[in-house]
Amino acid sequence: LRRIGPALPVELHFQPFQLNPHMAPEGEDAMQHLARKYGASPAQLAAARETLRQRGAEVGFVFGERSRIWNTFDAHRLLYWAGLEGGDKQRALKHSLLAAYHTHGQNPGAAEVLLRSCADAGLDAERARAILDSDEYAAEVREIERFYQQAGIHSVPSVIIDDRHLIQ
Repeated sequence: LRRIGPALPVELHFQPFQLNPHMAPEGEDAMQHLARKYGASPAQLAAARETLRQRGAEVGFVFGERSRIWNTFDAHRLLYWAGLEGGDKQRALKHSLLAAYHTHGQNPGAAEVLLRSCADAGLDAERARAILDSDEYAAEVREIERFYQQAGIHSVPSVIIDDRHLIQ
């Protein structure tokens, strides 16, 4: 997008998609989960983590240690709401949540992490708390998740251009 510049107008929208939608709220040990899911050895997982760290560093993102994998459904409900708020709020919230989890190893499903990320993104923390304390946007998020699963998306990131071209 930087190379394209203003020559091509671009709108970014982040859609809800969970790699582990049945993950319990308390999460699971990351290495155990990944070893079971992919059948990878500890050495293979370490090599993959190092590759990810290097790729992140190339684009200015720091991948830190993540000891657990957590359920992200509430984060997706807040991202959906942030998208309705307009402006750059959704992207700002997405970036804050990515840093909380991937850089700092924080639980992106924990209320305190979610509320801090909302505040960092310029969103109303009290409104965010009200959403978390309810089931608001749950049906919408589940419907969108089903749509993308049925469309054949099974990994992230997945980028859809003009509702036609999928890059995974």
